[in-house]
Amino acid sequence: MHLTQDLELFPEYTVIQLLFKDVKNATELRKMAVNGEIKGALINPSMVVDAFQILVAANKAVHLHKNGKMKTRSLYSEIIFNLSPTNNISEAFKRFGISDSDSAVHIVLVHNKDETLSIDNIISKVDGQQVGVDRVSDLTDVSKIKKLYKVAPQEEKCGSLLDAVVCRMATKDVT
Repeated sequence: MHLTQDLELFPEYTVIQLLFKDVKNATELRKMAVNGEIKGALINPSMVVDAFQILVAANKAVHLHKNGKMKTRSLYSEIIFNLSPTNNISEAFKRFGISDSDSAVHIVLVHNKDETLSIDNIISKVDGQQVGVDRVSDLTDVSKIKKLYKVAPQEEKCGSLLDAVVCRMATKDVT
């Protein structure tokens, strides 16, 4: 049900992704994340094309964290920020973080392999149905993503929507 991946460039770190639908306690989850009770990024899955998009954001966040170059205050807020095509932090949270009215949540956990992590503890806090992360595309709002990332129809003829999104995420810092 969850997806666990080691980061190639940072093999001491593991990224775990969990996906929930029919969530009834988004408000409480958001408050727990803000208060540090949930050590993870809570992402609106309607803005996610594929789990690879999350992995790219997490990898970049870990890289910036290790180099002391993060633009936000925590590793998890940096993951949310890295999903955005712009450098506006508050806009990134509005578009990619969960809101009180959301009925689905994509939870991203990053942990050092030396630390212990209780996934069951986090799962127990969510009042919703856990689904496989590979089903994130069922919750994706393609039109909102195309608009936000400014994906042109001709661009889709030579690559996928995921390619366009990841390209913009990776190059937003390039000047």
